[in-house]
Amino acid sequence: MKLMKQLNWLAPLAGALAVSIGVQSIPAQAQTGPITDRVKARGELICGVNNQLPGFGNIDENGNYVGFDIDICRAVAAALFGDPDKIQYVYLTAANRQSAMQSGEVDIMSRNTTWTLTRDREWAVTFGPTTYYDGQGFMVKKELGVEELEDLDGATICVIAGTTTELNLADTFRARGIAFTPVTFDGDDSSYNAYDEGRCDAITSDQSALISRRATLQNPDDHVILGDVISKEPLGPLVSQGDESFSDIMNWTVYALFYAEERGITSANVEEFLNSEDPDILRFLGQDGNLGEVLGLEPDWTVNVIKAVGNYGEIFDRHLTPLGVARGLNQPYTQGGIQYAPPFR
Repeated sequence: MKLMKQLNWLAPLAGALAVSIGVQSIPAQAQTGPITDRVKARGELICGVNNQLPGFGNIDENGNYVGFDIDICRAVAAALFGDPDKIQYVYLTAANRQSAMQSGEVDIMSRNTTWTLTRDREWAVTFGPTTYYDGQGFMVKKELGVEELEDLDGATICVIAGTTTELNLADTFRARGIAFTPVTFDGDDSSYNAYDEGRCDAITSDQSALISRRATLQNPDDHVILGDVISKEPLGPLVSQGDESFSDIMNWTVYALFYAEERGITSANVEEFLNSEDPDILRFLGQDGNLGEVLGLEPDWTVNVIKAVGNYGEIFDRHLTPLGVARGLNQPYTQGGIQYAPPFR
């Protein structure tokens, strides 16, 4: 009888333990939020982009949006719908991108935008993984003989208004006691056209943008990009706050691009990897486990992403390498860079 009482006392504890074990063993199910539901119901992704920055985001001779940032949008569409073309692009300027995010005009933005604390909070957005680590630089005409920032004392400098670039310029020149006159514009085209016409002595922007736009100037060889880099510019996609399921889809889509490059999985060989004996790769490609279900996506969502745009390295080589942009920090961590994907499990 005494033994029975002891067993009865232990029963609730054992039950609780069993429930606990059971909860841990049941796969998490996707709980979608308002943005995810809205996008899926619409059947296409609305992506805010740039159309004035060759290599990152511009319109080609056939009227199609192309570029590194565009492919990030295409990757997310492929993850959601299995089709990278289910996208509506919306051109955003530096000035209207905040309101576009806050009003819900776009679902996601992939437009050379720097991740900062104030944007994170005041724009009420969630930044995804950094897809391009950049830094702010300066371009000048060679004939001016400028070799360092101090040589720009008294110069006029073209800059896009409302950007971290404008703020960094003011902070750096004030800290170093360099006098200058900013000449502000609302977009890349107007800013670089003014510089090319000689309306300012120098132009400042992210180094990648300077490399990209130098090729569009009337005489590219007449211009030099200085070695001074005055800021950190982590660029990447972002979504509005309030739907963690949607930000998770953005995050893990980008991580899938990183991981595919780490493992040598490309758009050309992804089918071969479906027969891999490596459990990590089988789980990543949806041949084992339920990672797609956890995100509310199809089991083979990563396969769709890689088939559509390739891995991160393929995207970089397709759009930025031809411009002469070096990988630098944007190498995988296995090759000396800082691009890194958390485990897919």
